[in-house]
Amino acid sequence: MGEKHGRRLLDGLAVVAAAIAGALLFAALGLPSPALFGGLLAGLVRALAFRRRVAVPTAAMTAAQAVVGVSLGALVDPATLRTVAANWLPVLLVTLGTLLLSLLAGLTLRLQRGISPVTGAFALIAGGASGIIVMARELGADERMVAVLQYLRVLLIVVLMPVIATGIYGASSSSGSGASGGGPAWPVSLLFTVGCGVLGLLAGRLVRLPVPALLGPMLLAAAVDLSGLGGGAQVPGLIGVAAFLVIGLQVGLSFTRDSLATIGRALPLALGVIVGLIVASAGLGAVLAATTGASPLDGYLATTPGGLYAVLATATDSGADATFVLAVQVLRLFVMLLTAPLIARWLRRSGHGLP
Repeated sequence: MGEKHGRRLLDGLAVVAAAIAGALLFAALGLPSPALFGGLLAGLVRALAFRRRVAVPTAAMTAAQAVVGVSLGALVDPATLRTVAANWLPVLLVTLGTLLLSLLAGLTLRLQRGISPVTGAFALIAGGASGIIVMARELGADERMVAVLQYLRVLLIVVLMPVIATGIYGASSSSGSGASGGGPAWPVSLLFTVGCGVLGLLAGRLVRLPVPALLGPMLLAAAVDLSGLGGGAQVPGLIGVAAFLVIGLQVGLSFTRDSLATIGRALPLALGVIVGLIVASAGLGAVLAATTGASPLDGYLATTPGGLYAVLATATDSGADATFVLAVQVLRLFVMLLTAPLIARWLRRSGHGLP
């Protein structure tokens, strides 16, 4: 029994070591969310290479969900709300328009055999990729398909955005560095993360939130930030990396050869749908610019369907209104994550959740 436990421990440590190595490689290549990609690849290789299944401990996955929730909630601040309030109607309409586009794009994936509308909808919801992946399994979607297509969308956006911003909107590099000026010391950020994570999880379960480990900490972190008690605290970098590594491993270890084949067959259709979503979102950006007085570049960056941190980096470097861009992006992120459980429930009740 002890020898068997030892083999399992070595197996788990080997997978984690491979995930860390993959994360470092992807970080060097400049890919978005390298820790999640590293964990996903390591888990995928382990799942396909060996018959004996392994899984991420439930406690580790719950903790990772809570950390992601806190990191998303910490994006909200009073300046963001003031910007949204000043242009609330066009921003709200464009956000709902993006949600509708995402749903239509996701439902189009039903044309591919083996993909349910719930999975398709979650795979192409524009914004909050990490949060959507975290909640996918609990809401009845195939988290493997969701993870691959969500980050295919993010990768395409990250690659195309600088080209579009420069070639179409005339963006040019400015002297802005995007430095935030430093937040609280790491013990304060650690206390913020643990406090919001634990209390948010307990509160989420108490009020029966869907996916309480994600949405509870997210809402509590946002409330703490808006109250000023957080002092600008963020999730410490290494803790955030560890959370994404765990989530990537969870998704990767759940792969099978059949699921990989289904995803491979879906990629050509998904690629076309994602490009269409990017183009349609740019159209919504033009509408937003025309109705708020923002520049066309601001409108485009504010409605780009994903890649939040790359969007903010581009906005800062090009001299765009980063506060406006962040406000619209964060509002959309919250709308997408908070409506995802309702969308999943509606699809299942209407009978569309079946493959």
